[in-house]
Amino acid sequence: MIPVCISATQNAYYKQLFRSKHVTVFGDLLLRRRIVQHNFKWKRATHSKYEIEEGARGLPVVHHSKYVCDLPPNHRFPMRKFPKVLNFLLKDQIITDKQVCIPEPVSQEALCRVHTEEYVENFITGKTSQKEQKRTGFVWSKGIVHRCLYETGGTLLAAEIALQRGLASSTAGGTHHAFPSFGAGYCLLNDLAVAAKQWMDSSHPKRKILIVDLDVHQGDGTAYIFRDEPGVFTFSVHCGKNFPVQKQQSDLDISIDEGMMDKDYLNTVETHLPWVLESFRPDVVLYDAGVDPHREDELGKLGLTDEGLYQRDMYVIDAVVRRGIPIATVIGGGYSRDIDRLALRHTIVHRAAVKVWETRGL
Repeated sequence: MIPVCISATQNAYYKQLFRSKHVTVFGDLLLRRRIVQHNFKWKRATHSKYEIEEGARGLPVVHHSKYVCDLPPNHRFPMRKFPKVLNFLLKDQIITDKQVCIPEPVSQEALCRVHTEEYVENFITGKTSQKEQKRTGFVWSKGIVHRCLYETGGTLLAAEIALQRGLASSTAGGTHHAFPSFGAGYCLLNDLAVAAKQWMDSSHPKRKILIVDLDVHQGDGTAYIFRDEPGVFTFSVHCGKNFPVQKQQSDLDISIDEGMMDKDYLNTVETHLPWVLESFRPDVVLYDAGVDPHREDELGKLGLTDEGLYQRDMYVIDAVVRRGIPIATVIGGGYSRDIDRLALRHTIVHRAAVKVWETRGL
């Protein structure tokens, strides 16, 4: 057992940040100076119909060819990265094709647990206004609808597999700017929220879900959706002077300065994540491993390197797995005109996940 020392000053800091719903739940833990990590046993999902393909022994990776759709020429959103992520993983022999799991599109019922029925209906049928479409960054099309349905289904499946095997990764996901009644910032359906709601409500007692969002932009939609939900904890480390201008209140927001580099960024994550894991004690973790904190990202404003991102992902995934908590990863944001370089960067989280999978003997 490895002790994690939490100072009285740090406890006071957290107590000031957390809303009362969490302070009440964690009141006894806030007074503890020393929190001890435990070696938990895996809790396998007994209700799942998912079966691993025979011969597949490594990290399950969720992917669908319909993660992409056509966009106008020179559109800023790097749609073509999604198939390239899988191609790099296969080409570099990080995974084999037997490890690839194909999701179904998310159901309208699952979407309506998070989004309003009116928004879901308007989005699927193309009745959103031009103003609403402008806010998302996309002009409505059947292709964009299908892409979002499969992407959200992919995050649902990754979480389901993680509940069985401890760890799974999608090659898409992380659309954390979508709110219950509107989309924003290239996010039309909030896949993280849909997955959290699905796997929280599908068990008795309800599972506790931790969403670790390390995309450079705050997950404002996710924070808003679960603002009054004690069973979901939202933890965001993001660049304060970046989109969205108007932030929401996550359960724990860590706003960092422009230009922060590897060492300080990793120290920030390592300072806060253990406390959250030991205090909230989630049953499942959803991890948004956005690569837009990278120094070359067009929308990032931070200074991380490829190695910094790898160390970040290794730390987060291993910190969760060694506590016996299932974790599903999504790739989050990343923006570059060089699609090959960007797609390769998005595979960092899968490479880290494979390393943890092998090290921990999953």
